[in-house]
Amino acid sequence: MWRASWWGEYPVHRGVNVIIVDLSTCIRQAWHSFDTYGDSTAAVRLHDYLQGLSDGTVLVGVSCESTEWGHNHLQYVFPTLRALGADVADVRYRGAFVFVAVKGDSSKTVLDRMRAEALNANATMPHVNTNFCKCD
Repeated sequence: MWRASWWGEYPVHRGVNVIIVDLSTCIRQAWHSFDTYGDSTAAVRLHDYLQGLSDGTVLVGVSCESTEWGHNHLQYVFPTLRALGADVADVRYRGAFVFVAVKGDSSKTVLDRMRAEALNANATMPHVNTNFCKCD
């Protein structure tokens, strides 16, 4: 489980966070945070990071809160996210998204998004449940 908050009890992880999951153990192998709000180069680094992953890599992408300025920075990486099966170009101010993807097979992507600010954002935050099993 991964948690973040803006004013809550969990750490602030603004921008886009990517978690790499070991499929055989379901344990987090790596976690990278790309502050697309505060760092104008973060989207380029996110793009390069995603492009550098091997096909078959299972990853979780999470953005807790989108801002108009941060969203503008993300435009560079939208095609890369779309190739993963995570089209989040319509997420706007105070929106959020989460996806689980297998690099190289966008048909397996599970995506949920809250496109814009909601009155009860905590109750409507995006979430996904997924199961990738390795069968012999």
